[in-house]
Amino acid sequence: MTLAQIVHAVLYVHPPHTLLVHFPIALISVGLFLILLALWLKKDIFEQIAFADLALAAVSTIVTGIVGIRDNLVFYGGQAPNHNTKIIVASTLFVVTAVTAIIRWKKPELFHASGKWLYVAAYFVSFAFVTVLGFLGGVILFGT
Repeated sequence: MTLAQIVHAVLYVHPPHTLLVHFPIALISVGLFLILLALWLKKDIFEQIAFADLALAAVSTIVTGIVGIRDNLVFYGGQAPNHNTKIIVASTLFVVTAVTAIIRWKKPELFHASGKWLYVAAYFVSFAFVTVLGFLGGVILFGT
């Protein structure tokens, strides 16, 4: 198989969004698990990894969203079911993850401060948004 055939297969035979979407899902899910583990075991290392997961989730949400918009245009003629809702929810997910990661980056002691519960709640909110996005993606692939 030539490089051109591989690029064609990745970009035009199978929507790459379907592959990339698993990165924010996994990062946010593991981040939530680790922040809960950090609370339970009182181990900072779990919170630090959860923070890294959340920061990576923000970046991967942007990449996944761009590829999703492209796939909607290429594979669905811009008319995938619920595409506007997915764009709104994904944009909100990006804002929540990015703002949370930036605040935590600027305040490394946040996990031990009085705002800890808002910080932890952001993981739950992010998980809720990524779950809704996954459901809406399933509607696009498999119908209602």
